Amino acid sequence: MHSSSIVVVTALVLNTHIVHAIWPAPRSFSTGNTVLWIDPTIEVTYNGKKAWGAHQLWGPAFNSEHILDTQETPFGANAAGTISSDSVAFSAIPRALASMFKYGLIPWKLHPRNELSQFEPAADASKTFVTSLCITQKCPQNNFKPLAGEVDESYNLTISKEGEATIDAISAYGILHGLTSFIQLFYEHSKGGQYIAVAPVSIADAPKFKHRGLNLDVARNWYPVPDILRQIDALAWNKFNRLHIHMSDSQSWPMDIPSLPLLSRKGAYSPGLTYSPSDMRQIQSYAALRGVEVYIEFDMPGHTTSIAHGYPDLIAAANALPWETYCAEPPCGSLQLGNPAVPVFLQKLFDDVLPRVKPYSAYFHTGGDEVNKNTYLLDPTVKSSDYKVLQPLIQKFVDRNHDQIRKVGLTPVVWEEMLLDWNLTLPKDVVVQSWLSDESVGAIAKKGYKVLAGNYNYWYLDCGHGQWLNFDNGQSFQNFYPFNDYCSPLKNWRLVYAYDPLAGVAIEDQHLVLGGEVHMWSEQTDPVNLDSMLWPRVCAAGETLWSGRHDSQGNNRSQVDAAPRLAEFRERMVARGIRAGPVQMVYCTQGNGTTCSL
Repeated sequence: MHSSSIVVVTALVLNTHIVHAIWPAPRSFSTGNTVLWIDPTIEVTYNGKKAWGAHQLWGPAFNSEHILDTQETPFGANAAGTISSDSVAFSAIPRALASMFKYGLIPWKLHPRNELSQFEPAADASKTFVTSLCITQKCPQNNFKPLAGEVDESYNLTISKEGEATIDAISAYGILHGLTSFIQLFYEHSKGGQYIAVAPVSIADAPKFKHRGLNLDVARNWYPVPDILRQIDALAWNKFNRLHIHMSDSQSWPMDIPSLPLLSRKGAYSPGLTYSPSDMRQIQSYAALRGVEVYIEFDMPGHTTSIAHGYPDLIAAANALPWETYCAEPPCGSLQLGNPAVPVFLQKLFDDVLPRVKPYSAYFHTGGDEVNKNTYLLDPTVKSSDYKVLQPLIQKFVDRNHDQIRKVGLTPVVWEEMLLDWNLTLPKDVVVQSWLSDESVGAIAKKGYKVLAGNYNYWYLDCGHGQWLNFDNGQSFQNFYPFNDYCSPLKNWRLVYAYDPLAGVAIEDQHLVLGGEVHMWSEQTDPVNLDSMLWPRVCAAGETLWSGRHDSQGNNRSQVDAAPRLAEFRERMVARGIRAGPVQMVYCTQGNGTTCSL
C-alpha cells in the first residue's frame, strides 16, 4: 500500500469515531447526523399485518432471545417439515427487537476512557422517536431449503430523519438480513433508552457469494444441542446461510439411526452423547427459521471406523497398526469396497436418514477425503492398493450413494479428492468441496463443477494449537519438537479475513465458486471452548463471504477499517450470549481507530 493510501484510510477512521458496525459490511451504506430514539412501543408491520407493538402477544412481553421449541410455537415447522415465508418473518421480528431492547450495547469500549458522555446524545433533551418499521416482502412465496442462489437474499433498509423505517426484500431471508442490520444501528444509552445517531440511513445490500457456511465436526468431540443452537444464532447474525454438520468419523458415530440402532448404541462415545431424530428436527427447524440451512455429512468410504463397533464385518483395516500407514489419524478403518453387505447397509442407512433430511435441506455430503490406498491391502474383498483396481470400485461406491440421494431430490456434495485424486466421473450437479489449496479450487472450477472454497491454510480454525498426539522421549520427541500441528500456525482473524475464495480461479470460471465454508475440526475443541474457537474468527470469514474480499473500488478490505467494526460486533455477540474472544484489548478499541495499527 502506498503512503497516500494510508493517509486516506487513517483520515476515514478518525472521522468515524462512532463506529457503526454493520457487520458484515453492506454493499451500499449512507448516513446522516440526526439522533433518533426507539422504544418497545414501536409499531412494526409485515406486509400490512401488525407484527410488533405495545399490545401485541409478541411485543415487549416477549423477553427471550430464542424461540424455545419450534414445534411448540406458531412459527415452527409443521408435521411435514414445511416452514413458510410468514413463519420466518413473523418469528424473526420479535426475536430481533427483543434482542435489541434486552441486550443493547452501551459503547463505552469504543470511546476514550471516561468520555462516553461526550459521544452520547443528551438523555434529557426532547426526543424524536422511530415511530414505525414497515417491512415488505415483495414475493412472499415459500423459499425454504433452497439450493445455493435460488433465493434472492438482498434487502433495502431506510430510516428517515422523521423516524420512519422500512425494510424491503424479495424473500423472507432478505427480511432476516435487513432486521439483523437494523438492530445493529442502535446503541443503548448509559442512562437508559436506545438511540441511533446517524439518521437518515440508507442501506442497499446483497451477498457476494451464494453459499456461506460453517463446517462443524461433531464426531471427534460431541456438542449438546443447545451449543449447536447457539452457533446457529451467531451464524444468522453474521448472515451465514449454511451449517454443514460433519456428523460421522472414525472416532464416533453420534447420530441415532432407528433402523440401525447399533451405529450409535456402540459407536457413540457414551450413552446420551447422540442426536435423536427429535434433536435433529429441532436443530434443522431452529436453523431454518434463522435463514440457515443445515446439511449433514456421512464421511465415507474412509473415516468410517466407528461403524465397526456395531457392524464389524463391513470395515477393512479396523484399528490397523502402525496407524500412520493406513490412515491420516487413528483409529484406521474403511468400508470394504467389494463386500455385497456394504451396499445393503448403505441402502438401509440412507432410507432411514434421507426422508428426515429432505424437509430441511437441499444437500447431502458423502465425504470422500483422505482415502488411504494401503487400507485395501487389508480389505479381504480387495487385497490391493493398486489405483487401477481401487478407482472403479470407489466409482461404483459413490455412484450408488449419489443415485439414492438424487432419488429423494437432494444434491450430493463430495470432498475434492473424489474428483481430483480419484478422477471419478461425477455428474455436474455434484458440488465439490475444496480444502487443500487455491489451485484445487481453480482446477475444480476449470472442470466445470460448482465448488466450495476453504483453503486449510486460512480457514481451518483448529490449526495452531499444537499436536494432539503424544510423543515418547527419544527420536519422535526430537522430530516433532516443539510439537506444532500439520497446519500451524493458528489462523487468527486477520489471516481468515485475508483469504480470497476466488484466488487461483480463472475469471471465466469464477461463477462456479458458490462460496465457501470455514472449518472447525474438533480434535481439541469441545463445548467448553467452542465459542472462543469459532468467534470472532468466523465473523471474519462471514464478511468475506457476504461482502467479498474486495471493496466497491476493487481494493482488498483493510484490517484498519475492519478491526473497530469487528470489535464492536463482538461486543454485541457477547451481550447476546456468545463467548467470543476479544478482537483487541480495550486500550485499542478506546483509541481513535489507528492506535493499534501499523
